[in-house]
Amino acid sequence: MIEAKGLTKYYGQLAAVEDVSFSVDRGEILGFLGPNAAGKTTTMRILTGFSPPSRGTAVVAGYDIKSDPIEVKRRVGYLPESVPLYGEMLVSSFLEYVAEVKGVERGRRRAEVGRVMERCGLLEVTRRVCRNLSKGYRQRVGLAQALIGDPPVLILDEPTVGLDPRQVIEIRQVIKELGQDHTVLLSTHILPEVTMVCERVLIINRGRIVAQDTVANLARGTARTLEEIFISAVAQDAADDQPAAPVAAATGGGAL
Repeated sequence: MIEAKGLTKYYGQLAAVEDVSFSVDRGEILGFLGPNAAGKTTTMRILTGFSPPSRGTAVVAGYDIKSDPIEVKRRVGYLPESVPLYGEMLVSSFLEYVAEVKGVERGRRRAEVGRVMERCGLLEVTRRVCRNLSKGYRQRVGLAQALIGDPPVLILDEPTVGLDPRQVIEIRQVIKELGQDHTVLLSTHILPEVTMVCERVLIINRGRIVAQDTVANLARGTARTLEEIFISAVAQDAADDQPAAPVAAATGGGAL
């Protein structure tokens, strides 16, 4: 459902993403991990058509992001890190507007909005103004707008940021259920969440993929946690980039 090939994105001379290639199968939840400024958000913006790559391409749900960007957008539900809400609108009105923009038929919009509101636990704030919502409810509305139209691919950037522990558990369960019918690319800094939800993980650092596999395979038969795997992969990438130490010349028995 997602096939990225050699994705590269330059901002001036800086390569925010460099030669990133990976795939995500139908019905799979892939954990997309990395430190801040590692290139996760840039990659997701490329896959959703918000930002064109400088080089490389990707196919999402059977459509190329360069030649068929509109078809890609029709098949992707995207929750960016900063939730895109119109603060002056009611929650229900905002979601009905999103349904209209996404091309949901007029006669189905109310039912579709009701479906995603129930799934995301929003029924009690239907008539609330978006700007008055708590951070947790804003995240829920962001997830709901991504689900409208039932897109086959979901790209979620930090969906549980700002949620209390109970809400995190609820949204985590929703994401697991979504994985039964959708392909999900999940970016998060909450590593235990990844082990509970994702089949595979992909770790990116300084714009390059440094590890990708199941947690079990990355542990290589050891008892390492995902946190330890993550720290090791990032540290190894940094070490690989260090110049080799100079070799001291030797004369007789002493080094000069």
